[in-house]
Amino acid sequence: MNYIWGGMIVIGIIYGAFTGRMQEITDAALTSSKEAVTLCITMVGVMSLWVGIMEIASEAGLIKSLSKKIRPFVHFMFPEIPKDHKANEHITTNFIANFLGLGWAATPAGLKAMEELGELNHHKPVASKSMCTFLILNISSLQLIPVNIIAYRSQYGSTNPTSIVGAAIVATCVSTLTGIVFAKIMGNGKRSKT
Repeated sequence: MNYIWGGMIVIGIIYGAFTGRMQEITDAALTSSKEAVTLCITMVGVMSLWVGIMEIASEAGLIKSLSKKIRPFVHFMFPEIPKDHKANEHITTNFIANFLGLGWAATPAGLKAMEELGELNHHKPVASKSMCTFLILNISSLQLIPVNIIAYRSQYGSTNPTSIVGAAIVATCVSTLTGIVFAKIMGNGKRSKT
């Protein structure tokens, strides 16, 4: 990926030099850098707000309550994980954070879940069925509130940044259902071959 991005930058600079547009490239680089910093500052504010809300929800017991409610789904998707294993807690926390659109809060729980799943897999170099299933569900992530997209739309002057919520719910429902079906089909296929 680094080679692709590096190649695109070099080609752009060479093209600008040959077409006499170096000033435009320089201006675009400076403008983009300024926008990137502004966007990062905006995202830090949004992230701080939602990670704080996640912490409050955790301290209030809301996360634990929601975790208990989605445990049957987690057991359905990961039947090979023992019921009292620590991985279940991290998986449910990750799912809840993703559902609330808190990708940043979901990441630490996702890393911990993968670590626990790796221990269950005896640290083999090949990912287990549970690890693959978790990765699929984490990527597809059903979201109730697409916090990142709302922040981006707000940053770039949208008059109604939350108008994307309905479409985002539909899109993530479809992606998550597709991920569940795919994980179950692939899991059953692997089981039948062994």
